Amino acid sequence: MERPQRSQASPLGGSRRARLTGSHLRIRRCEYLLAAYFLYTCVLAETLPAPRPIAFVAPLLNALVLAAYALLVAVDSLRHRLLLGVIRDWYPLALMLLAYREIGWFAQPHAPRLENLWIVWDRFLLERCGLHAAIEILGPVLPSILEIAYTLVYALAPFSLAMLYVYRRRARVAPFLFVFVLGVLLCYAQYPLWPSEPPRTVFRGQDFPSYLTIFRRFNWWMLGGYGIHTSVFPSAHVAGAFSAAFAMRRHLPEKPWVGRLLLVLAILIATATVYGRYHYLADAVAGFAMSLVAAAAGRVFTRSS
Repeated sequence: MERPQRSQASPLGGSRRARLTGSHLRIRRCEYLLAAYFLYTCVLAETLPAPRPIAFVAPLLNALVLAAYALLVAVDSLRHRLLLGVIRDWYPLALMLLAYREIGWFAQPHAPRLENLWIVWDRFLLERCGLHAAIEILGPVLPSILEIAYTLVYALAPFSLAMLYVYRRRARVAPFLFVFVLGVLLCYAQYPLWPSEPPRTVFRGQDFPSYLTIFRRFNWWMLGGYGIHTSVFPSAHVAGAFSAAFAMRRHLPEKPWVGRLLLVLAILIATATVYGRYHYLADAVAGFAMSLVAAAAGRVFTRSS
């Protein structure tokens, strides 16, 4: 009588058979999203009055990126190596950086029509509603906390993936990435539609925080060197932060502290974007709306899987 074969445990959770037959053998939804986005930027390169080299460079670069991605997916499906699967888990985060830089190529000259409308709502919130004074009631303490939170926005997605690995829930990486990637790309895709500049540059010296902390100096340096000028609406910082929080609350319910921490950070980041004059209130609200759309789509697709 044959003995039943034991399933071999994966170092990151799940059995070997689950790894060989699981969802990672199919094209993941976040991979469809990234492919659609890079095809979209190819269309932008041909239709918008961008510098001539972009019309050639963008399609060529995106073709290489998508070809490399397709090769990674194919090899992962055939070889079933843990290293390949891990690379596939993290590759979308690298592509998000490229997606951000690419959309910056399509900045268009514009009059500050939207900015003049949005600043009215900001000043109502900051001055008439007292948000500016409330944040500075303890001196530089709360402004520093907000600036630190704003800096940490770049670490939220890597932190989330790391927690899924630590708690042996790697099978949930794909649905997490779908929500996070969708929330951010919904913002990037709209940037050419709403050409705008942040309040810190359009209204330089106006409505600024009273405290110029070292953390604020760092954020200004980062944005000055690596920021784009296509648009600030909707806020991808806010969308990404809340998308990560909502996705982790859904896909790692066994460890509620992770989702709660991310949600607190998302609230701080949204506040920092307006208080620090990185975004308008309208940007933050729209970014939050994009995260709700992404979270709802994640729930729909999870139920239909």
